[in-house]
Amino acid sequence: MVVTLDNTKRNAIAIKLADMKLLQQLLIDNENLFLDECTDEAVADMIQAMLDDDHKNQGILDTMVIQYGIHKDAEQTVVEMVQKTRQLMQSEELSFFDKVFQHELLKHQQVMNGMTIHKAAQKVGVDVIAALSNLNTLNFENRAHQEQLKGIIEILGVRELTGQDVDQGIWARVQDAIAAISGVFGSAFTQTSENQDMSIQDFMRMDHNKINLLFTELLQSDDPEKIQEYFAQIDHDLSAHVGAEEEIVYPRVRHFYGEANTQKLSDEHTHWSLLFEELRSIDPNLPEFKERIKQIWDEIGNHFHQEETAMFTAIHNNMNSQETHELTKQFKTVKARIQQQMGGLETEVNTVNV
Repeated sequence: MVVTLDNTKRNAIAIKLADMKLLQQLLIDNENLFLDECTDEAVADMIQAMLDDDHKNQGILDTMVIQYGIHKDAEQTVVEMVQKTRQLMQSEELSFFDKVFQHELLKHQQVMNGMTIHKAAQKVGVDVIAALSNLNTLNFENRAHQEQLKGIIEILGVRELTGQDVDQGIWARVQDAIAAISGVFGSAFTQTSENQDMSIQDFMRMDHNKINLLFTELLQSDDPEKIQEYFAQIDHDLSAHVGAEEEIVYPRVRHFYGEANTQKLSDEHTHWSLLFEELRSIDPNLPEFKERIKQIWDEIGNHFHQEETAMFTAIHNNMNSQETHELTKQFKTVKARIQQQMGGLETEVNTVNV
């Protein structure tokens, strides 16, 4: 019997992530335009700082989407809104004050998107929470930017209406507001360039952690539908991870990690594909299914351990930080391509044959 896997919730989150990516690019484009138009040095410095943050946030979003593993297009209404906003920002219909005002609204929209996805992730699964763990970083940044933009709007608005400058104490009030919201988001606030310049070891370890979480959730569940969902997600995530390793990582490390060691890891990948093929023909309601899952997880866990100890050490000893960061970019690009080729998880999955 062919069971259709229902991933409505996961796909809905993927669409909302695509909305965020589209909005993020619009925020960056707006801020570049503002720098060209702004004549106030203090305001320009603040916009430049926002732009730097938003480039980092774009990298964080890209990483989260790849970790999440499902690629979708943004909603058509969001696409149309972004197109219209872009046209307005590039036209002379709006004053600089009006453009910054609209930009603050976009920041608010991005905050609400991030908070909504964060709350939805808690209803779907721990693997989703793990994949999207940096959402709070984006939420904090965008809330802080909102407060800064409110200060800029006040300055520009008063100048536009009166031709005079506002009280210079405005920036102190802005900083107080940012400090206040840090109580909401600050505990998870770890914004640095490391999300953009992540080493290959860090990125692979994130993959390993997510897959381990999925195995844990599957083995703890007694719901056949959830078991099928977790199994399909494991299969999906592991296939993309393994494919990127075979294409990018193993050829790069082979000469210093050793031909035999690298080939052993590759052979284990081949063995897993056979085991997963066998699992697809077993009814997940049968005790045999979970028993086989445990065996496979043990093998995969040993494989991950070998990579995270021996292979990661070899990478550390033979590659500099720039090389590992470049390897991460290549790995992410290939993994995203494989995920897109596999598609989402809304297709039919042969999990039960009766």
